Amino acid sequence: MTDAEDRKPQSDEARGTYPPRPPAGVAAPADTESSTTSEFAVPEGLAVPRAGSESETTSEFALPRGLDVPPAAQQAEPEGSAFSTPSTYSTRHAPPAFTPAAGTPVVSLTKDVPWQDRMRTMLRMPVAERPAPEPVQRTEEGGPAVPRVLDLTLRIGELLLAGGEGAEDVEAAMFAVCRSYGLDRCEPTVTFTLLSISYQPSLVDDPVTASRTVRRRGTDYTRLSAVFRLVDDLSDPETAVSLEEAYRRLAEIRRNRHPYPGWALTTASGLLAGAASVLVGGDVVVFVAAALGAMLGDRLAWQCAGRGLPEFYQFTVAAMPPAAIGVALTLAHVDVKASAVITGGLFALLPGRALVAGVQDGLTGFYITASARLLEVLYFFVGIVVGVLLVLYFGVQLGAELNPDAALGVSEQPLVQIGASMLLSLTFAVLLQQERSTVLWVTLNGGVAWVVYGAMHYAGGISPVASTAAAAGLVGLFGQLLSRYRFASALPYTTAAIGPLLPGSATYFGLLAIAQSEVDAGLVSLTKAVALAMAIAIGVHLGSEISRMFLRVGSAEKRRAAKRTRGF
Repeated sequence: MTDAEDRKPQSDEARGTYPPRPPAGVAAPADTESSTTSEFAVPEGLAVPRAGSESETTSEFALPRGLDVPPAAQQAEPEGSAFSTPSTYSTRHAPPAFTPAAGTPVVSLTKDVPWQDRMRTMLRMPVAERPAPEPVQRTEEGGPAVPRVLDLTLRIGELLLAGGEGAEDVEAAMFAVCRSYGLDRCEPTVTFTLLSISYQPSLVDDPVTASRTVRRRGTDYTRLSAVFRLVDDLSDPETAVSLEEAYRRLAEIRRNRHPYPGWALTTASGLLAGAASVLVGGDVVVFVAAALGAMLGDRLAWQCAGRGLPEFYQFTVAAMPPAAIGVALTLAHVDVKASAVITGGLFALLPGRALVAGVQDGLTGFYITASARLLEVLYFFVGIVVGVLLVLYFGVQLGAELNPDAALGVSEQPLVQIGASMLLSLTFAVLLQQERSTVLWVTLNGGVAWVVYGAMHYAGGISPVASTAAAAGLVGLFGQLLSRYRFASALPYTTAAIGPLLPGSATYFGLLAIAQSEVDAGLVSLTKAVALAMAIAIGVHLGSEISRMFLRVGSAEKRRAAKRTRGF
Protein backbone atom coordinates (compact mmCIF):
# COMPACT_ATOMS: atom_id res chain seq x y z
CA MET A 1 0.00 0.00 0.00
CA THR A 2 1.40 3.35 -1.04
CA ASP A 3 1.74 6.44 1.15
CA ALA A 4 -1.10 8.16 -0.69
CA GLU A 5 -3.35 5.28 -0.01
CA ASP A 6 -2.32 5.35 3.67
CA ARG A 7 -3.25 9.03 3.94
CA LYS A 8 -6.60 8.53 2.18
CA PRO A 9 -9.49 8.39 4.73
CA GLN A 10 -11.11 5.04 4.89
CA SER A 11 -14.86 4.62 4.49
CA ASP A 12 -17.15 3.35 7.18
CA GLU A 13 -17.48 0.07 5.38
CA ALA A 14 -13.71 -0.34 5.22
CA ARG A 15 -13.33 0.45 8.91
CA GLY A 16 -15.98 -2.10 9.78
CA THR A 17 -18.35 0.36 11.36
CA TYR A 18 -21.23 -0.62 9.08
CA PRO A 19 -21.78 -3.80 7.20
CA PRO A 20 -21.06 -3.68 3.48
CA ARG A 21 -23.92 -2.76 1.19
CA PRO A 22 -25.60 -5.57 -0.62
CA PRO A 23 -25.16 -5.76 -4.38
CA ALA A 24 -27.60 -3.98 -6.64
CA GLY A 25 -30.89 -5.77 -6.92
CA VAL A 26 -30.51 -7.59 -3.61
CA ALA A 27 -32.68 -6.41 -0.74
CA ALA A 28 -31.05 -5.70 2.56
CA PRO A 29 -32.09 -7.85 5.50
CA ALA A 30 -34.98 -6.32 7.44
CA ASP A 31 -33.70 -7.26 10.87
CA THR A 32 -30.46 -5.36 10.52
CA GLU A 33 -30.70 -2.07 12.44
CA SER A 34 -27.45 -0.73 11.07
CA SER A 35 -28.89 -0.78 7.56
CA THR A 36 -31.10 2.28 8.21
CA THR A 37 -30.03 5.44 6.43
CA SER A 38 -31.19 9.07 6.19
CA GLU A 39 -34.66 9.65 4.82
CA PHE A 40 -33.28 12.48 2.72
CA ALA A 41 -30.71 10.24 0.95
CA VAL A 42 -31.10 9.69 -2.78
CA PRO A 43 -32.19 6.13 -3.54
CA GLU A 44 -29.73 4.02 -5.50
CA GLY A 45 -30.40 3.75 -9.16
CA LEU A 46 -31.96 7.24 -9.45
CA ALA A 47 -30.15 9.45 -11.90
CA VAL A 48 -29.33 12.80 -10.33
CA PRO A 49 -27.89 15.59 -12.47
CA ARG A 50 -24.51 16.84 -11.40
CA ALA A 51 -24.90 20.15 -9.54
CA GLY A 52 -22.41 22.78 -8.57
CA SER A 53 -20.45 22.92 -5.40
CA GLU A 54 -23.35 24.58 -3.54
CA SER A 55 -26.89 23.30 -3.23
CA GLU A 56 -29.35 24.98 -5.56
CA THR A 57 -32.43 25.78 -3.50
CA THR A 58 -35.58 26.63 -5.40
CA SER A 59 -38.90 28.20 -4.49
CA GLU A 60 -42.02 26.19 -3.90
CA PHE A 61 -43.77 28.61 -6.26
CA ALA A 62 -41.40 27.81 -9.16
CA LEU A 63 -42.90 26.29 -12.30
CA PRO A 64 -42.42 22.51 -12.50
CA ARG A 65 -40.27 21.20 -15.32
CA GLY A 66 -42.13 19.96 -18.31
CA LEU A 67 -45.00 22.49 -17.95
CA ASP A 68 -45.74 24.39 -21.13
CA VAL A 69 -45.68 28.14 -20.53
CA PRO A 70 -47.19 30.56 -23.05
CA PRO A 71 -44.68 32.80 -24.84
CA ALA A 72 -46.35 35.95 -23.45
CA ALA A 73 -45.74 34.76 -19.94
CA GLN A 74 -42.11 33.91 -20.73
CA GLN A 75 -41.45 37.52 -21.70
CA ALA A 76 -42.74 38.83 -18.33
CA GLU A 77 -40.47 39.50 -15.41
CA PRO A 78 -39.55 36.40 -13.43
CA GLU A 79 -40.24 38.25 -10.19
CA GLY A 80 -43.01 40.75 -9.61
CA SER A 81 -44.57 42.76 -6.84
CA ALA A 82 -47.51 41.49 -4.88
CA PHE A 83 -49.30 44.73 -5.77
CA SER A 84 -48.76 44.50 -9.56
CA THR A 85 -51.52 43.53 -11.95
CA PRO A 86 -51.71 39.75 -12.58
CA SER A 87 -50.37 38.59 -15.95
CA THR A 88 -53.66 36.85 -16.71
CA TYR A 89 -55.65 40.04 -16.30
CA SER A 90 -57.21 41.61 -19.39
CA THR A 91 -58.86 45.00 -19.49
CA ARG A 92 -61.43 43.75 -21.98
CA HIS A 93 -62.36 40.73 -19.92
CA ALA A 94 -61.73 41.92 -16.38
CA PRO A 95 -62.78 39.53 -13.64
CA PRO A 96 -65.51 40.98 -11.45
CA ALA A 97 -63.55 40.34 -8.24
CA PHE A 98 -60.49 42.37 -9.28
CA THR A 99 -60.03 45.75 -7.63
CA PRO A 100 -57.60 48.19 -9.27
CA ALA A 101 -54.82 49.78 -7.26
CA ALA A 102 -56.61 53.16 -7.16
CA GLY A 103 -59.39 51.58 -5.12
CA THR A 104 -63.05 51.13 -5.94
CA PRO A 105 -65.40 52.06 -3.10
CA VAL A 106 -67.58 49.23 -1.90
CA VAL A 107 -70.03 51.71 -0.36
CA SER A 108 -70.62 54.90 -2.32
CA LEU A 109 -71.21 57.87 -0.05
CA THR A 110 -73.27 60.80 -1.18
CA LYS A 111 -71.76 64.26 -0.90
CA ASP A 112 -74.80 66.02 0.51
CA VAL A 113 -74.90 64.19 3.84
CA PRO A 114 -73.22 65.65 6.96
CA TRP A 115 -69.52 65.02 7.23
CA GLN A 116 -70.00 63.33 10.61
CA ASP A 117 -71.89 60.43 9.01
CA ARG A 118 -69.52 60.12 6.06
CA MET A 119 -66.42 60.06 8.23
CA ARG A 120 -68.00 57.71 10.77
CA THR A 121 -68.97 55.30 8.00
CA MET A 122 -65.46 55.27 6.53
CA LEU A 123 -63.85 54.82 9.93
CA ARG A 124 -65.86 51.64 10.36
CA MET A 125 -64.59 50.30 7.03
CA PRO A 126 -61.30 48.47 6.55
CA VAL A 127 -58.60 50.65 5.04
CA ALA A 128 -58.64 48.72 1.75
CA GLU A 129 -62.39 49.28 1.31
CA ARG A 130 -62.48 53.03 1.90
CA PRO A 131 -63.47 55.22 -1.04
CA ALA A 132 -60.91 57.18 -2.95
CA PRO A 133 -59.87 60.50 -1.35
CA GLU A 134 -62.01 63.54 -1.97
CA PRO A 135 -60.56 66.72 -3.53
CA VAL A 136 -57.53 67.78 -1.51
CA GLN A 137 -57.08 71.19 0.09
CA ARG A 138 -53.71 71.93 -1.52
CA THR A 139 -51.84 75.21 -1.14
CA GLU A 140 -48.67 74.24 -2.96
CA GLU A 141 -47.41 71.57 -5.28
CA GLY A 142 -47.29 68.26 -3.47
CA GLY A 143 -49.62 69.37 -0.69
CA PRO A 144 -48.84 70.41 2.89
CA ALA A 145 -46.36 68.64 5.12
CA VAL A 146 -47.68 65.56 6.87
CA PRO A 147 -46.51 66.54 10.40
CA ARG A 148 -48.30 69.90 10.19
CA VAL A 149 -51.53 68.24 9.09
CA LEU A 150 -51.32 65.75 11.95
CA ASP A 151 -50.61 68.57 14.40
CA LEU A 152 -53.66 70.52 13.20
CA THR A 153 -55.76 67.38 13.47
CA LEU A 154 -54.67 66.75 17.06
CA ARG A 155 -55.33 70.35 18.09
CA ILE A 156 -58.86 70.20 16.69
CA GLY A 157 -59.49 66.87 18.39
CA GLU A 158 -58.19 68.27 21.67
CA LEU A 159 -60.69 71.14 21.62
CA LEU A 160 -63.56 68.78 20.84
CA LEU A 161 -62.65 66.23 23.50
CA ALA A 162 -61.99 68.89 26.15
CA GLY A 163 -65.39 70.44 25.36
CA GLY A 164 -67.23 67.21 26.17
CA GLU A 165 -67.76 65.78 22.69
CA GLY A 166 -68.14 62.00 22.39
CA ALA A 167 -65.15 59.91 21.35
CA GLU A 168 -66.84 58.71 18.16
CA ASP A 169 -67.50 62.25 16.93
CA VAL A 170 -63.96 63.31 17.85
CA GLU A 171 -62.53 60.46 15.77
CA ALA A 172 -64.80 61.37 12.87
CA ALA A 173 -63.67 65.01 13.01
CA MET A 174 -59.99 64.04 13.13
CA PHE A 175 -60.41 61.71 10.18
CA ALA A 176 -62.26 64.42 8.24
CA VAL A 177 -59.39 66.88 8.72
CA CYS A 178 -56.81 64.37 7.54
CA ARG A 179 -58.82 63.38 4.47
CA SER A 180 -59.38 66.99 3.52
CA TYR A 181 -55.59 67.35 3.10
CA GLY A 182 -55.11 64.08 1.24
CA LEU A 183 -54.08 61.79 4.12
CA ASP A 184 -56.57 59.00 3.61
CA ARG A 185 -54.64 56.14 5.25
CA CYS A 186 -55.06 57.55 8.76
CA GLU A 187 -56.12 55.85 11.96
CA PRO A 188 -57.13 58.21 14.81
CA THR A 189 -57.36 56.92 18.36
CA VAL A 190 -59.24 58.72 21.15
CA THR A 191 -59.15 57.97 24.84
CA PHE A 192 -60.19 60.07 27.80
CA THR A 193 -56.89 61.98 28.11
CA LEU A 194 -54.83 60.94 25.07
CA LEU A 195 -55.26 61.61 21.37
CA SER A 196 -53.09 59.91 18.77
CA ILE A 197 -53.13 59.56 15.01
CA SER A 198 -51.07 57.43 12.67
CA TYR A 199 -50.58 57.97 8.95
CA GLN A 200 -49.02 55.39 6.64
CA PRO A 201 -48.52 56.54 3.02
CA SER A 202 -48.46 52.95 1.74
CA LEU A 203 -47.92 49.43 2.93
CA VAL A 204 -44.18 49.65 2.29
CA ASP A 205 -43.60 53.07 3.92
CA ASP A 206 -42.97 53.77 7.57
CA PRO A 207 -45.96 55.21 9.44
CA VAL A 208 -45.92 58.69 10.97
CA THR A 209 -47.50 58.89 14.42
CA ALA A 210 -48.28 61.90 16.62
CA SER A 211 -50.08 62.23 19.93
CA ARG A 212 -51.41 64.90 22.24
CA THR A 213 -52.55 64.86 25.87
CA VAL A 214 -55.74 66.59 27.04
CA ARG A 215 -54.90 68.11 30.42
CA ARG A 216 -57.56 70.80 30.84
CA ARG A 217 -61.28 70.53 30.27
CA GLY A 218 -63.80 73.30 30.05
CA THR A 219 -67.44 73.74 29.20
CA ASP A 220 -67.82 76.14 26.29
CA TYR A 221 -70.27 75.03 23.63
CA THR A 222 -69.68 78.24 21.67
CA ARG A 223 -66.10 77.16 21.06
CA LEU A 224 -67.33 73.65 20.27
CA SER A 225 -69.68 74.95 17.59
CA ALA A 226 -66.91 77.06 16.06
CA VAL A 227 -64.66 74.00 15.78
CA PHE A 228 -67.48 72.09 14.09
CA ARG A 229 -67.88 74.87 11.53
CA LEU A 230 -64.15 74.75 10.83
CA VAL A 231 -64.23 71.00 10.25
CA ASP A 232 -67.30 71.40 8.05
CA ASP A 233 -65.48 73.97 5.88
CA LEU A 234 -62.45 71.71 5.63
CA SER A 235 -64.63 68.76 4.58
CA ASP A 236 -66.44 70.77 1.91
CA PRO A 237 -64.74 70.19 -1.47
CA GLU A 238 -66.05 73.52 -2.75
CA THR A 239 -64.43 75.51 0.08
CA ALA A 240 -60.65 75.83 -0.23
CA VAL A 241 -59.14 76.33 3.23
CA SER A 242 -55.37 76.36 3.32
CA LEU A 243 -53.40 74.97 6.22
CA GLU A 244 -52.33 78.45 7.30
CA GLU A 245 -55.95 79.65 7.21
CA ALA A 246 -57.04 76.67 9.30
CA TYR A 247 -54.35 77.44 11.90
CA ARG A 248 -55.43 81.09 11.99
CA ARG A 249 -59.08 80.20 12.54
CA LEU A 250 -58.13 77.70 15.23
CA ALA A 251 -56.11 80.36 17.06
CA GLU A 252 -59.09 82.74 16.93
CA ILE A 253 -61.33 80.03 18.39
CA ARG A 254 -58.93 79.57 21.29
CA ARG A 255 -58.68 83.31 21.97
CA ASN A 256 -62.41 83.98 21.88
CA ARG A 257 -63.90 85.06 25.18
CA HIS A 258 -66.86 83.30 26.72
CA PRO A 259 -70.21 84.75 25.60
CA TYR A 260 -71.45 85.22 29.17
CA PRO A 261 -69.61 86.95 32.04
CA GLY A 262 -69.08 85.46 35.49
CA TRP A 263 -71.98 87.24 37.15
CA ALA A 264 -74.35 85.91 34.46
CA LEU A 265 -73.18 82.36 35.18
CA THR A 266 -73.74 82.80 38.92
CA THR A 267 -77.23 84.22 38.32
CA ALA A 268 -78.01 81.38 35.93
CA SER A 269 -76.94 78.86 38.56
CA GLY A 270 -79.35 80.40 41.08
CA LEU A 271 -82.26 80.52 38.64
CA LEU A 272 -81.62 76.90 37.68
CA ALA A 273 -81.82 75.80 41.31
CA GLY A 274 -84.96 77.85 41.87
CA ALA A 275 -86.67 76.41 38.78
CA ALA A 276 -85.74 72.88 39.87
CA SER A 277 -87.24 73.48 43.32
CA VAL A 278 -90.52 74.51 41.69
CA LEU A 279 -90.56 71.26 39.71
CA VAL A 280 -90.59 69.26 42.96
CA GLY A 281 -93.37 71.28 44.57
CA GLY A 282 -91.71 74.43 45.89
CA ASP A 283 -93.27 77.88 46.14
CA VAL A 284 -91.85 81.39 45.85
CA VAL A 285 -90.02 81.24 49.20
CA VAL A 286 -88.46 77.92 48.24
CA PHE A 287 -87.49 79.38 44.85
CA VAL A 288 -85.64 82.27 46.48
CA ALA A 289 -83.97 80.09 49.11
CA ALA A 290 -82.77 77.54 46.56
CA ALA A 291 -81.48 80.31 44.28
CA LEU A 292 -79.50 81.94 47.10
CA GLY A 293 -78.00 78.61 48.16
CA ALA A 294 -76.93 77.72 44.62
CA MET A 295 -75.42 81.16 43.99
CA LEU A 296 -73.44 80.99 47.23
CA GLY A 297 -72.23 77.50 46.38
CA ASP A 298 -71.19 78.63 42.90
CA ARG A 299 -69.12 81.49 44.30
CA LEU A 300 -67.44 79.20 46.83
CA ALA A 301 -66.61 76.71 44.06
CA TRP A 302 -65.05 79.52 42.00
CA GLN A 303 -62.90 80.47 44.98
CA CYS A 304 -61.72 76.88 45.38
CA ALA A 305 -60.96 76.64 41.67
CA GLY A 306 -58.91 79.83 41.83
CA ARG A 307 -56.76 78.27 44.56
CA GLY A 308 -56.12 75.13 42.55
CA LEU A 309 -58.30 72.66 44.45
CA PRO A 310 -59.45 69.62 42.41
CA GLU A 311 -63.01 69.45 41.16
CA PHE A 312 -63.93 66.85 43.77
CA TYR A 313 -63.56 69.43 46.54
CA GLN A 314 -65.25 72.09 44.43
CA PHE A 315 -68.37 69.93 44.17
CA THR A 316 -68.21 69.17 47.89
CA VAL A 317 -68.07 72.85 48.80
CA ALA A 318 -70.75 73.83 46.28
CA ALA A 319 -73.20 71.27 47.67
CA MET A 320 -73.02 72.59 51.24
CA PRO A 321 -74.80 76.01 51.02
CA PRO A 322 -78.14 74.72 49.60
CA ALA A 323 -78.23 71.96 52.21
CA ALA A 324 -77.29 74.40 54.97
CA ILE A 325 -80.08 76.81 53.97
CA GLY A 326 -82.62 73.98 53.97
CA VAL A 327 -81.52 72.81 57.40
CA ALA A 328 -81.53 76.39 58.73
CA LEU A 329 -85.11 76.93 57.54
CA THR A 330 -86.15 73.72 59.28
CA LEU A 331 -84.45 74.71 62.54
CA ALA A 332 -86.10 78.16 62.34
CA HIS A 333 -89.52 76.44 62.01
CA VAL A 334 -90.26 78.28 58.78
CA ASP A 335 -93.22 76.74 57.01
CA VAL A 336 -91.42 75.84 53.79
CA LYS A 337 -90.43 72.62 52.09
CA ALA A 338 -86.79 72.40 53.05
CA SER A 339 -86.39 69.24 51.01
CA ALA A 340 -87.33 71.16 47.87
CA VAL A 341 -84.65 73.74 48.65
CA ILE A 342 -81.94 71.10 48.94
CA THR A 343 -83.20 69.22 45.87
CA GLY A 344 -83.12 72.39 43.78
CA GLY A 345 -79.54 73.05 44.82
CA LEU A 346 -78.51 69.56 43.74
CA PHE A 347 -79.89 70.05 40.24
CA ALA A 348 -77.25 72.68 39.52
CA LEU A 349 -74.46 70.27 40.47
CA LEU A 350 -75.43 66.93 38.94
CA PRO A 351 -72.96 66.13 36.11
CA GLY A 352 -75.50 65.37 33.42
CA ARG A 353 -73.19 66.39 30.57
CA ALA A 354 -70.41 63.97 31.56
CA LEU A 355 -72.95 61.21 32.24
CA VAL A 356 -74.50 61.42 28.78
CA ALA A 357 -71.09 61.52 27.10
CA GLY A 358 -69.87 58.53 29.12
CA VAL A 359 -72.85 56.34 28.33
CA GLN A 360 -72.70 57.39 24.67
CA ASP A 361 -69.05 56.31 24.46
CA GLY A 362 -69.93 52.97 26.00
CA LEU A 363 -72.81 52.37 23.59
CA THR A 364 -70.61 53.18 20.58
CA GLY A 365 -67.80 50.82 21.61
CA PHE A 366 -65.29 53.20 23.25
CA TYR A 367 -65.19 51.32 26.53
CA ILE A 368 -61.96 52.77 27.92
CA THR A 369 -63.16 56.34 27.42
CA ALA A 370 -66.61 55.46 28.74
CA SER A 371 -65.14 53.90 31.87
CA ALA A 372 -63.02 56.98 32.50
CA ARG A 373 -65.97 59.36 32.01
CA LEU A 374 -68.26 57.33 34.26
CA LEU A 375 -65.53 57.18 36.89
CA GLU A 376 -65.29 60.97 36.70
CA VAL A 377 -69.07 61.18 37.18
CA LEU A 378 -68.77 58.86 40.17
CA TYR A 379 -66.15 61.07 41.78
CA PHE A 380 -68.27 64.18 41.26
CA PHE A 381 -71.29 62.40 42.68
CA VAL A 382 -69.33 61.25 45.71
CA GLY A 383 -68.20 64.85 46.24
CA ILE A 384 -71.82 66.01 46.23
CA VAL A 385 -72.76 63.18 48.60
CA VAL A 386 -70.01 64.11 51.04
CA GLY A 387 -70.99 67.78 51.08
CA VAL A 388 -74.71 67.16 51.56
CA LEU A 389 -74.23 64.36 54.09
CA LEU A 390 -72.00 66.50 56.29
CA VAL A 391 -74.64 69.23 56.49
CA LEU A 392 -77.54 66.80 56.92
CA TYR A 393 -75.73 64.88 59.66
CA PHE A 394 -75.07 67.98 61.73
CA GLY A 395 -78.62 69.19 61.02
CA VAL A 396 -80.10 65.94 62.34
CA GLN A 397 -77.85 66.14 65.41
CA LEU A 398 -79.11 69.67 66.06
CA GLY A 399 -82.71 68.46 65.96
CA ALA A 400 -83.74 69.38 62.43
CA GLU A 401 -86.79 67.30 61.48
CA LEU A 402 -86.37 66.76 57.77
CA ASN A 403 -89.35 64.93 56.35
CA PRO A 404 -88.71 63.14 53.06
CA ASP A 405 -92.41 63.26 52.20
CA ALA A 406 -92.41 67.05 52.25
CA ALA A 407 -91.18 67.31 48.68
CA LEU A 408 -93.19 64.48 47.20
CA GLY A 409 -96.37 66.48 46.68
CA VAL A 410 -96.22 67.85 43.15
CA SER A 411 -98.34 70.93 42.56
CA GLU A 412 -101.32 70.58 40.29
CA GLN A 413 -100.18 73.43 38.06
CA PRO A 414 -98.80 71.94 34.85
CA LEU A 415 -98.31 75.32 33.20
CA VAL A 416 -96.13 76.49 36.08
CA GLN A 417 -94.07 73.32 35.87
CA ILE A 418 -93.66 73.64 32.11
CA GLY A 419 -92.48 77.22 32.56
CA ALA A 420 -90.08 76.10 35.30
CA SER A 421 -88.67 73.34 33.09
CA MET A 422 -88.10 75.79 30.24
CA LEU A 423 -86.38 78.22 32.62
CA LEU A 424 -84.21 75.39 33.90
CA SER A 425 -83.15 74.48 30.35
CA LEU A 426 -82.47 78.12 29.48
CA THR A 427 -80.23 78.68 32.50
CA PHE A 428 -78.50 75.36 31.92
CA ALA A 429 -77.69 76.51 28.38
CA VAL A 430 -76.16 79.70 29.77
CA LEU A 431 -74.02 77.67 32.18
CA LEU A 432 -72.78 75.59 29.24
CA GLN A 433 -71.71 78.79 27.41
CA GLN A 434 -73.89 78.07 24.40
CA GLU A 435 -74.36 80.40 21.48
CA ARG A 436 -77.27 82.75 21.94
CA SER A 437 -78.88 81.53 18.73
CA THR A 438 -79.24 78.03 20.21
CA VAL A 439 -80.69 79.01 23.58
CA LEU A 440 -84.25 79.36 22.29
CA TRP A 441 -84.20 75.96 20.58
CA VAL A 442 -82.85 74.14 23.60
CA THR A 443 -85.37 75.89 25.84
CA LEU A 444 -88.23 74.61 23.70
CA ASN A 445 -86.67 71.16 23.62
CA GLY A 446 -86.52 71.09 27.42
CA GLY A 447 -90.19 72.11 27.65
CA VAL A 448 -91.18 69.29 25.29
CA ALA A 449 -89.19 66.82 27.39
CA TRP A 450 -91.03 67.80 30.57
CA VAL A 451 -94.43 67.69 28.84
CA VAL A 452 -93.78 64.12 27.69
CA TYR A 453 -92.49 63.08 31.11
CA GLY A 454 -95.41 64.67 32.97
CA ALA A 455 -97.99 63.20 30.60
CA MET A 456 -96.57 59.71 30.94
CA HIS A 457 -95.72 59.69 34.65
CA TYR A 458 -98.24 61.95 36.39
CA ALA A 459 -101.19 61.59 34.03
CA GLY A 460 -100.56 58.10 32.65
CA GLY A 461 -99.16 56.50 35.80
CA ILE A 462 -96.15 55.00 33.96
CA SER A 463 -92.97 54.33 35.91
CA PRO A 464 -90.57 57.27 36.19
CA VAL A 465 -87.71 55.32 34.56
CA ALA A 466 -89.73 54.53 31.42
CA SER A 467 -91.12 58.07 31.29
CA THR A 468 -87.64 59.55 31.64
CA ALA A 469 -86.26 57.30 28.89
CA ALA A 470 -89.06 58.28 26.49
CA ALA A 471 -88.65 62.00 27.18
CA ALA A 472 -84.87 61.76 26.81
CA GLY A 473 -85.35 59.91 23.53
CA LEU A 474 -87.34 62.82 22.13
CA VAL A 475 -84.64 65.21 23.35
CA GLY A 476 -82.00 63.24 21.47
CA LEU A 477 -84.19 62.97 18.37
CA PHE A 478 -84.99 66.67 18.12
CA GLY A 479 -81.48 67.68 19.15
CA GLN A 480 -79.88 65.58 16.43
CA LEU A 481 -82.26 66.88 13.77
CA LEU A 482 -81.64 70.49 14.82
CA SER A 483 -77.88 69.98 14.80
CA ARG A 484 -77.95 68.49 11.30
CA TYR A 485 -80.15 71.32 10.10
CA ARG A 486 -77.61 73.85 11.37
CA PHE A 487 -74.52 71.68 10.60
CA ALA A 488 -73.31 71.81 14.19
CA SER A 489 -72.73 69.55 17.17
CA ALA A 490 -75.73 67.93 18.82
CA LEU A 491 -74.53 68.59 22.37
CA PRO A 492 -75.80 72.22 22.58
CA TYR A 493 -79.29 71.02 21.64
CA THR A 494 -79.49 68.00 23.94
CA THR A 495 -77.42 68.52 27.09
CA ALA A 496 -79.31 71.50 28.49
CA ALA A 497 -82.68 70.03 27.48
CA ILE A 498 -82.24 67.03 29.79
CA GLY A 499 -81.86 69.30 32.82
CA PRO A 500 -85.50 68.93 34.00
CA LEU A 501 -85.13 65.13 33.89
CA LEU A 502 -82.08 64.88 36.16
CA PRO A 503 -82.69 62.76 39.30
CA GLY A 504 -82.21 65.47 41.91
CA SER A 505 -85.03 64.46 44.25
CA ALA A 506 -84.10 60.76 44.25
CA THR A 507 -80.52 61.67 45.05
CA TYR A 508 -81.53 63.89 47.97
CA PHE A 509 -83.94 61.35 49.44
CA GLY A 510 -81.24 58.70 49.35
CA LEU A 511 -78.74 60.95 51.11
CA LEU A 512 -81.31 62.00 53.70
CA ALA A 513 -82.20 58.39 54.49
CA ILE A 514 -78.53 57.53 54.96
CA ALA A 515 -78.07 60.54 57.25
CA GLN A 516 -81.02 59.30 59.33
CA SER A 517 -79.40 55.82 59.66
CA GLU A 518 -81.84 54.25 57.20
CA VAL A 519 -79.20 52.76 54.96
CA ASP A 520 -81.46 50.29 53.14
CA ALA A 521 -83.99 52.94 52.12
CA GLY A 522 -81.17 55.27 51.14
CA LEU A 523 -79.54 52.70 48.88
CA VAL A 524 -82.90 51.99 47.24
CA SER A 525 -83.39 55.68 46.49
CA LEU A 526 -79.83 56.08 45.19
CA THR A 527 -80.32 53.03 42.97
CA LYS A 528 -83.41 54.71 41.56
CA ALA A 529 -81.35 57.83 40.88
CA VAL A 530 -78.76 55.75 39.01
CA ALA A 531 -81.51 54.07 36.97
CA LEU A 532 -82.98 57.46 36.03
CA ALA A 533 -79.56 58.74 35.03
CA MET A 534 -78.92 55.72 32.82
CA ALA A 535 -82.38 56.08 31.29
CA ILE A 536 -81.57 59.69 30.38
CA ALA A 537 -78.25 58.82 28.76
CA ILE A 538 -79.54 55.78 26.85
CA GLY A 539 -82.65 57.64 25.74
CA VAL A 540 -80.65 60.57 24.38
CA HIS A 541 -78.32 58.30 22.44
CA LEU A 542 -81.15 56.14 21.12
CA GLY A 543 -83.03 59.22 19.95
CA SER A 544 -79.92 60.40 18.14
CA GLU A 545 -79.55 57.06 16.40
CA ILE A 546 -83.20 57.01 15.39
CA SER A 547 -82.87 60.48 13.87
CA ARG A 548 -80.13 59.20 11.58
CA MET A 549 -82.61 56.75 10.08
CA PHE A 550 -84.36 59.71 8.47
CA LEU A 551 -81.11 60.92 6.89
CA ARG A 552 -79.74 59.56 3.65
CA VAL A 553 -76.34 58.01 4.30
CA GLY A 554 -74.77 56.22 1.34
CA SER A 555 -76.37 54.25 -1.42
CA ALA A 556 -77.60 51.61 0.99
CA GLU A 557 -79.55 54.27 2.90
CA LYS A 558 -77.98 53.20 6.18
CA ARG A 559 -74.88 53.66 8.26
CA ARG A 560 -72.56 50.72 8.60
CA ALA A 561 -72.65 49.54 12.20
CA ALA A 562 -69.58 49.05 14.32
CA LYS A 563 -68.27 45.52 14.56
CA ARG A 564 -69.52 43.82 17.68
CA THR A 565 -68.96 40.48 19.37
CA ARG A 566 -71.50 38.20 21.02
CA GLY A 567 -69.58 37.74 24.22
CA PHE A 568 -67.19 35.03 23.01
